[in-house]
Amino acid sequence: MSDPVYREIAKAYAKAARVAAGLKARFDDAGFDLSKVSSLADLSQLPVMKKEELLTLQRENPPFGGFLAVDPKEVSRIYVSPGPIFEPSLPGVGGHGLDLLFRSAGITSADIILNTWAYHLVPAGLLFDEAAQAVGATVVPGGTGNRELQAQIIRETGVTSICASTAFFLALADTVIETYGRDAWTVKSAFLGGEMGDWFAKRRRIEADYGVKTWAAYATADLGLVGYEDGGDGYLVHPDRIVQICDPESGAPLADGETGEIVVTARQADWPMIRFGTGDSAYALESGADGRVTRLSAIQGRVGAAVKVREIFVYPRAIEEVVISTPGASAAQAIVTREDDRDMLCLRIVLNTSADKQGSEAAAKEAFQIAARIRANKVEFIDHLPEGAELIVDRRDL
Repeated sequence: MSDPVYREIAKAYAKAARVAAGLKARFDDAGFDLSKVSSLADLSQLPVMKKEELLTLQRENPPFGGFLAVDPKEVSRIYVSPGPIFEPSLPGVGGHGLDLLFRSAGITSADIILNTWAYHLVPAGLLFDEAAQAVGATVVPGGTGNRELQAQIIRETGVTSICASTAFFLALADTVIETYGRDAWTVKSAFLGGEMGDWFAKRRRIEADYGVKTWAAYATADLGLVGYEDGGDGYLVHPDRIVQICDPESGAPLADGETGEIVVTARQADWPMIRFGTGDSAYALESGADGRVTRLSAIQGRVGAAVKVREIFVYPRAIEEVVISTPGASAAQAIVTREDDRDMLCLRIVLNTSADKQGSEAAAKEAFQIAARIRANKVEFIDHLPEGAELIVDRRDL
């Protein structure tokens, strides 16, 4: 069915391709005809572009790989992500969409936000700063480090909200309380960066221990905000992002509930990210009538960290869910082997000595099946796992 949204996207990207040689080459190499795009199915005929491909193109044609579709004079900043990959900052408001997160959290002009994200090279610090100002909040540009000074700032300015990594937030909170007492802790909300491990359980502990409400978003340097928390499950997708969950190998769209790579098309084509593979994995919680994802799950891990077992990609997040859901479990690992031409998966779990092994085994198997959509063949209880051990170990080629 024809949809005006996709006709508008096709028109915008056709215009961009007339000035962005790298984008035009991408379309030409794929034999992709924008004039025939009027639906998500049509758009999905374009192969996914991986971040690694953009990196290669930028080395060949610096700085933007032939993808900038505006006059370079319109670029206000050039961000530099690991690689390095260069991302242009173009005119816009709200920190490339992050204002939606602050509005969802009820941030207003009454709030003082301590922003501890880096302000150099990478975009996080500046984007959070711009978004906070867009909703009228006052920003303290703390940047990284200087924990004792930033603790003093919290006490003396009455900071009400903090933007930080989870680890640095905890360090700051403890420093304020230990140095100045509990009454000096005025923070009511925290916008935290995600991390692997039992992050959601950690957030619940933070909320209980420090009296704050925690919030998060899914954003990338290439695209800005992709999705944000709004009080519902997962991330509500930004209205100007066309999000799909795709098979990491074929690029084909997957059904709701199936884990795959997050592929995004920006509706604006000045920095023409069309069918761009983020390298992150998730699954669709809700989708629109046209098939685009409207609500994303929590991030399941990086695509390269997944292991395909019985035609299903198993992501590290599934192992983390086992730890969260299994009583007495402190760590877990999946071992994949092949026996009699069949993939076999064993869950190895570190369990405290007082735990009920039978109950824990049942809980672990159930949690894994829900998270990964395949069954674990067996569960083994072990004494310990080395620090930093891989969550999924593939031994089929050994």
